[in-house]
Amino acid sequence: MMESMPVNWEALDSLVVDFADCERLFFLDDSSSPPTSPPISPSSSSSPSSTPIPSSSSSSSYRSRLVIRQIRRSIEAGDVDAAIHQLRLHVPTVLDDRRILFWLQKQKFIELLRRGTERDRDLAIECLRVALAPCALDAYPEAYEEFKHLLLALIFNKEDQNSPVAHEWSERRRFDLAGLLSSILRAHLHAYDPIFSMTLRYLISIHKVFCCRQGVSSPISDLTERLLLEDRDPSAIPQESLYEAPPFDEVDIQALAHAVELTRQGAIDSLRFAKGDLYQAFQNELCRMKLDLSILDKLVQEYCVYRGIIDGVSNSPPGDCSSNIECTSSKLSDGETSVNNADAEGFPESYADAISIGESRFASEVINNHENCSVSDVNNQDTCYRRLRRSRNYSTGHRRRKRWRGRVEELEYSPCSSVPGLPKPEVMGWPPRSSEDTIQEEQDCKNLSFSESLKNVEDHKYEIILEMRELACKGMTAKVVEEINAIDPDFFIQNPNLLFQLKQVEFLALVHGGDLAEALKVACTHLGPLASQNQDLLKPLKETLLCLLKPSEDAFTKGTPWPILATSLQVAMGKKFGIEEPQLMRIVRATLHTHNEWFKFQMCKDRFEQLLKIDQLKDIDTPMSSNPAAKALLDDTANGSQITICSSSKMQEDGGSPQASSGENVCDENAILKVMEFLALPRADAIHLLMQYNGNADAVIQQIFS
Repeated sequence: MMESMPVNWEALDSLVVDFADCERLFFLDDSSSPPTSPPISPSSSSSPSSTPIPSSSSSSSYRSRLVIRQIRRSIEAGDVDAAIHQLRLHVPTVLDDRRILFWLQKQKFIELLRRGTERDRDLAIECLRVALAPCALDAYPEAYEEFKHLLLALIFNKEDQNSPVAHEWSERRRFDLAGLLSSILRAHLHAYDPIFSMTLRYLISIHKVFCCRQGVSSPISDLTERLLLEDRDPSAIPQESLYEAPPFDEVDIQALAHAVELTRQGAIDSLRFAKGDLYQAFQNELCRMKLDLSILDKLVQEYCVYRGIIDGVSNSPPGDCSSNIECTSSKLSDGETSVNNADAEGFPESYADAISIGESRFASEVINNHENCSVSDVNNQDTCYRRLRRSRNYSTGHRRRKRWRGRVEELEYSPCSSVPGLPKPEVMGWPPRSSEDTIQEEQDCKNLSFSESLKNVEDHKYEIILEMRELACKGMTAKVVEEINAIDPDFFIQNPNLLFQLKQVEFLALVHGGDLAEALKVACTHLGPLASQNQDLLKPLKETLLCLLKPSEDAFTKGTPWPILATSLQVAMGKKFGIEEPQLMRIVRATLHTHNEWFKFQMCKDRFEQLLKIDQLKDIDTPMSSNPAAKALLDDTANGSQITICSSSKMQEDGGSPQASSGENVCDENAILKVMEFLALPRADAIHLLMQYNGNADAVIQQIFS
């Protein structure tokens, strides 16, 4: 069931590219520039549409995230002085909070004692006198008692697990302090993670809760258990002045508590820290969840290769840094991520025989001039190689693909930064390509023989599939059918629904253009025979033929949208080529399904789905629900594959959070919230109890406590 969830993969493309841009995972080409839009502060409005997420794509947000990560690593390594230095350099105002300074000085004292030398012991005592004791006087009411307790570390050894200060000696304290400080800095700097990573956290956490509650096994547990870690950063503690904040709306408290698995008091504290802003509190809590970035980056890279967003490994010259990255189908197992090439020996014979046909299409210009490409003539080799790449990337008008760079997080310092205390964007992990890089790439290209540029079957498979998808996106369905039949005459025999959809689009295009005779020829030659072999296609065939009566009135609305056809074609061809779909698609499809089911179970609408663009991932096209052929195509491809859907209407039958339910019609919203608050129950349980007592909250509470 989870595998058949339709997803708007073009919306996911947008989120993934935004994530990679925000994290500087692509090389910055000459034609592009790093995002520079200023961060947007979230408002306190209750509407997610008026509460945009702070711009994760801004350069300042990226630099701030790098600063936070480096401070975190310093504390986790026990180098508190380095963390304090970075705080003073980048965000000195944070140290005005005496609580933070006290926590840091406590950890510094322990780290000095941990070293065990006489000199470090003297430095620890000096830290007590000069820094720690003064902070303990006014940090917070319990600080001085904590200070006196910490003095016991001078006489109890770190190896003594039964000592009263064993907790202070624990290295776990480093990670707790690093996580707490990261939470505070993230909110202080509005340095939230990109939307896509927050959306993944949210969907996976709901998926885990749903599977646990319903007692069902997760088909993606092998991925989610390693991608989203169980451990979370500590919650940021609101300052004492915020404890007297006005009472918050119980609706907001319960929404936050159940969205990110907090207690009611935890949700209240989170709202206090966010000064009552529900959506900022929600983002703070999401970013506390820990993702394994190395696994996430590999999933994103694999997805980008499959979708044609970036080039594959051997499409790049040896001097290209992206050529060092493996990028074919990825299989994650047992704590290790590996990227495996599809087995060329398992390539269908009909495809292998047709490779020369496909390549003649991609590189006809190169082959026609092959005689001029002498092995000894490196300049001609270079030209041939580049023309081959151009023919592949531009033969269908496809935009230039991005180049994968990977995660690089060196933090360099510049005395002439435009932002006080922060380096310029150019030195913060998004380096433009220098002339030396270009010269080196060109020199490496000269060492690449023409034959080597054609021999990799994996590249041929990806390029053929991506070109067919691009042609289908442009509506060139006749060309698609012709090319695929040349590659494999049996392909459409095995995929008749796909052929019907392609020929249907061709028919409608001819009708729309006024060529009725040619349209009828297509119907007689292809649509009729296909419908006679598959009864499910008779109804869409009849509806298609009705367009002959009104050829000028939106003929194209009767057919399947081009992007759906394009991605369905990619999926079907990928199966033939032995190319597995990316693991990220499995995750998104399964988690969107459980997101739907969870909010049906909760009998309410998700207040945060618009904020995280989950609603865009569920957008589907209305004709799909009324077109049996399109539905059949959806079922065929969504089972272990994908469908690209791009329109403005949302799926109501299987997708989208429900607007209302029978339980909510019986029970008053205030009664639901009252039972949830007093009994600490999930929304669904509260509604079910109220339905048993005719919606009377007092009767439910009295019965429980009687």
